[in-house]
Amino acid sequence: MDRTKVKEIMSKALFAIAAVICIIAVVAIFVFLILESFPAFKQIGFFKFLFGANWKPNGDDAFAGDVSGSYGVLKMLVGTLLSTVGALIIGGVLGVFTAVFISRFCPKRIKGIFNTVVNLLAGIPSVVYGFFGIYVLLPMLGFFSPNGSGSGILATSIVLGIMILPTVVSLSKTSIDAVPQGYYEGARALGATHEQAVYRAVVPAAKSGIVASLILALGRALGETMAVTMVAGNAVNYPTGLFKSFRTLTANIVLEMGYAGELQMGALVATGVVLLLFVLAVNLLTGLITGRKKSGGGRKKTAGFLSKIFYKVKLEKIGRYVSWACAIFAGVALVSIVGWIVVNGVSHLSWDFVFGNYSVVDYKRYTIGPSIIATLMVVALSIVVSVPLGVATAIYLNEYSKKGSEFVKIIRTAVDILSGVPSIVYALFGAITFKMWFGGTISILAGSLTITLMLLPIVIRSTEESLKTVSDGLREGSFALGAGKVRTIFKIVLPSALPGIISAVILAMGRVISESAPFIYTMGSSIQPMPDGYMSSGTTLAVALYRFASEGKYMNEAYATAFVLIVIVLGLNLLAEWLGKILNRKLKGETNAVRKKRNS
Repeated sequence: MDRTKVKEIMSKALFAIAAVICIIAVVAIFVFLILESFPAFKQIGFFKFLFGANWKPNGDDAFAGDVSGSYGVLKMLVGTLLSTVGALIIGGVLGVFTAVFISRFCPKRIKGIFNTVVNLLAGIPSVVYGFFGIYVLLPMLGFFSPNGSGSGILATSIVLGIMILPTVVSLSKTSIDAVPQGYYEGARALGATHEQAVYRAVVPAAKSGIVASLILALGRALGETMAVTMVAGNAVNYPTGLFKSFRTLTANIVLEMGYAGELQMGALVATGVVLLLFVLAVNLLTGLITGRKKSGGGRKKTAGFLSKIFYKVKLEKIGRYVSWACAIFAGVALVSIVGWIVVNGVSHLSWDFVFGNYSVVDYKRYTIGPSIIATLMVVALSIVVSVPLGVATAIYLNEYSKKGSEFVKIIRTAVDILSGVPSIVYALFGAITFKMWFGGTISILAGSLTITLMLLPIVIRSTEESLKTVSDGLREGSFALGAGKVRTIFKIVLPSALPGIISAVILAMGRVISESAPFIYTMGSSIQPMPDGYMSSGTTLAVALYRFASEGKYMNEAYATAFVLIVIVLGLNLLAEWLGKILNRKLKGETNAVRKKRNS
């Protein structure tokens, strides 16, 4: 066997091993959850845990002996479902109409502005939404609240609704844009107005994609932790009113995990199991809907929920103005959040706060310099680990997979599951598994490995989509010149897909910077001094903001931290767009030059 063939076989094996790691990660998370929650389910009773209305843990309860505390999650389960439905009503309706506006009603000169607004809104960290909710939304709602706090199901639904709005807009717009132009032109040829053609022909044809976007947004709202914790009130009650304090499943885990006893910790992991089952059900439903979309079933139906509404009450004209109003709301939401952070953050930003000397004793000497360093350390290690694994997995799926392969289906399922696991479940997994590996103590290394698992599906999906855009003619031309598979991948395919890969890396960096829940219990929740290595504890910028804001005594520091955080994340999003355009332009220029040279 010659060296070239050996090289080809070894490369394919390495790509396959990288893909298997995704399967191992999913199996490890499930095994961890089952092993850690089974004793609690056995001790408490599964149905008593799921349908019990009281949650009053006793830290002395153990896996053996009598249970003196109460461990029922029904109230939190109801609160989670109601807040998610409320978010879907707010964010879903606004998102769909905004997508219709951008796709069909928006003037070309401002279309790019609205697309940028949606992308920037998607890049704002959840803890910033929660911070905005505490100090802007809650005081406003407090005027109508019986107790004056403003917290409850309404505030939570509004915050979650704004958070999921970019997801609904982006995916719905993509689905609407993908509808063949013939649908619109056919409706106009039959005498329909522009509005009638949009709402009775185009939107129904995109129904499956719109529904899929709503279901994905539903999964995001179900798994959100930090923003909900900051605005829900967190009392264990049924949300019987708009301003009744309640607690969600995710908030329950993050609030009690730091001091939980043996049985209580098992019950919190069991709470994660219940949450994960809901999210997996949502992902399964998404797969079924998108599967029907790919088979063409969605577009064969000519009636959708929006078309029925507008057909019955003849409101197509009003639909245009509703779309305008929803799009303007999305823009106002971004301007309000970013503007509020900028106005308050700039005035409290100082060189000493960002780069000064940290002091544990003098609380007036708090500085985010150590948090910036800790964040950069996490970004560096997680990117170094996740990007090679993610790119290698994407290469295997796109370049080596065979149509109908069961192994490939398993890998794709594993990637889908990883992308749907809530961040608080990753926090549970990392806090117990990685901490145990490294001596049972919190560390930047444990946090980096935890967030790496979250980044894998982002890198894999983005890279695979970029690889799909590379023309098969480039591959065939390389093969015709005698190049092997591996050489073609590294010399032709990957350079051509480089814009998408770089964008994926930058977006992954933004995800690391904006996450907080996975780091609270793997790296540390209090403001930490300058780290001296990956085995030391540390506080990321998002966690520092959560700590400043939740304590309420360091508002100046919270505003300044939020400003730094949002500038970094939004800057990364703009950098991703800019690099993508530059590289696309460069690659197109090279392609045109090659074509001209060949023709001459």
